[in-house]
Amino acid sequence: MTGCVAVTEPAFWAGYDRPSADAFVDYFDRLTDFEPKRAAKYGIQHYAWLCLNPKEGEDRELARQVLDIIPPYLDHPNVLGIGEIGLNRVTRNELETFVDHTDLAVEYGQLIHIHTPHLEDKYKGTKVIVQTLASYRRIAPERVMVDHVEEHTIRMAIESGFWAGITLYPTTKVSPGRAVDLIEMYGSERICVASACDWGPSEPTAIPEFALEMRRRGHPEALIHKIVYENPAEFLGQSTKFRLPGQPLDAALR
Repeated sequence: MTGCVAVTEPAFWAGYDRPSADAFVDYFDRLTDFEPKRAAKYGIQHYAWLCLNPKEGEDRELARQVLDIIPPYLDHPNVLGIGEIGLNRVTRNELETFVDHTDLAVEYGQLIHIHTPHLEDKYKGTKVIVQTLASYRRIAPERVMVDHVEEHTIRMAIESGFWAGITLYPTTKVSPGRAVDLIEMYGSERICVASACDWGPSEPTAIPEFALEMRRRGHPEALIHKIVYENPAEFLGQSTKFRLPGQPLDAALR
């Protein structure tokens, strides 16, 4: 009904801080084995990103242990890269954990999915993240998605050469109407619009609602298709593992 053919699931906070690195082993096993099989039953391709989420980044010892666990999982066919990494409260420890994850992504040639902080910490956190990433000569900015951008942070991401992710979420992120406003202000290049399943009320039909709002304002179907389908396929397609339904392997590798 919604036209969903693939989902990407970033490593996420469990609603509580996981007690040990062993809990992450169980979590990563679920992301790379159970969830792809479950999604396939409904005709949906499942992809994952791996990390220790920024909300747990304050614990430096746990971060070091989890980072040691991640490399073998990067070979799994549904793992696209490192994410969602970033900052939560913009602390020194969180920043060090973010840098460690970024180093890992660079070492293994992975795509990077960035989490920017919520609400009052968003501008400061996004600025620190962008400045930190800019210090890496080996990072191609087009291989980084700075997610959860809003009106006051989207320009930072785009002008730095990164992809910008607009997250449709009723409570702490962006509504379909605000997302269309952002497209009208900043265009459609290197911008993706995505829905989210979070700890508060989530809207599974957020992407169709965005498309309907675009149509209501008179935007052409080609533009809508570019934003909700072609753009994410272009960013994710930088990983040779990402394929759309019906796409042969050799096309994904081109």
